[in-house]
Amino acid sequence: MTNLKTVSLIGLGSMGRALGARLIEQGFDLEVWNRSQEPVAELVALGARRVDLKQAFQNETVISFLSNDAAALEVFSDELLESAESNAIHINMSTLSTDASRVLAARHAQHNVAYLASPVLGRPAAITAGKLLIIAAGAETDLTKVMPVLEKLSAKVWFVGEQHEKSNLVKIGLNYNIIHALQALGESVSLIEAGGVDPLTFIEILTHTAFSGAVYSGYGPMIVNRQYEPAGFAMALGLKDVKLVEQAAAELSLKLPVAPILRELFETALEDPSLAKLDWSAVAEVTRQHKI
Repeated sequence: MTNLKTVSLIGLGSMGRALGARLIEQGFDLEVWNRSQEPVAELVALGARRVDLKQAFQNETVISFLSNDAAALEVFSDELLESAESNAIHINMSTLSTDASRVLAARHAQHNVAYLASPVLGRPAAITAGKLLIIAAGAETDLTKVMPVLEKLSAKVWFVGEQHEKSNLVKIGLNYNIIHALQALGESVSLIEAGGVDPLTFIEILTHTAFSGAVYSGYGPMIVNRQYEPAGFAMALGLKDVKLVEQAAAELSLKLPVAPILRELFETALEDPSLAKLDWSAVAEVTRQHKI
């Protein structure tokens, strides 16, 4: 039986910190690890305990939230997994490439460590409110064991199969749709502003009719009002997601005509010091400011 009371959390970016605070609020005993120590101190002040990586994997429930393939492949090494508690279940919530997902799944299997690839949808505020959305893949029996933890963190969990890379592919596809929406909003708002119409009225009309989802109602006002700080999702991660889409499409021998254009938009934004550190929705400024 998995010990669901004590949870290890590895990776304390904005999402990881919010997840840690939620776990503490929900009554879990939390142990945390992160390369930089400032976010560790924040959660220790809330009641978490600081541990090293090997100590983290002595718990039976381990959640990770690292930023990219390189970080995940480096941290979850053969040496670390070899020392893991025999009943440990690792829930990896990072958005990774399908290739990295396969490598990590094989590495965990080699060391008999249960592994769930479980990327998420939602910004830090969604975690705080318990409205995170989770896409899980791996052994369904492992998912069943940790559902009492995931239910405290999320509004819904989708199981998409036992092949770990499937959940990452779904997450990449979802982010690709959001990226399209950001650019569509940026172009539409630029058009409306150029024509002298109040863009907030336009967003109200847009979200009242066909585009009533959270992406349009959330990001629309941010773009109109240029409210790109604090960054809920980093611009660099937007570029990472476009590249992950292109990589996945290449593996599937699929051509996505718009992907290179979206990649160029994010590359342009990241080259601009005034945009690079803002929320990824600030990619709209590339169009608005005629940078391409």
